[in-house]
Amino acid sequence: MQIGMIRGCTRVLGKSQGYLGLPLRDVRVNCPVNGPGTPAMETAWLPTPDEIARVAAGAPVILRILGTAHPPVMLEVGEVPE
Repeated sequence: MQIGMIRGCTRVLGKSQGYLGLPLRDVRVNCPVNGPGTPAMETAWLPTPDEIARVAAGAPVILRILGTAHPPVMLEVGEVPE
């Protein structure tokens, strides 16, 4: 997956630590556990043609979290580019 520029980007994380830099959008969501207005961050990822073919063939999308504590996360498909 390639890091994408998310529409409405509010900041970029990690560049000063030596990573490529992850553009993100700060949002508020209605969470069934934490309630309405829960702060969240959204990023965009663009699959390569090979990855698209593998997912279409049934391969899973894997989320890798660095470290030993797993924060709450969600995955979804974004809007089609205009």
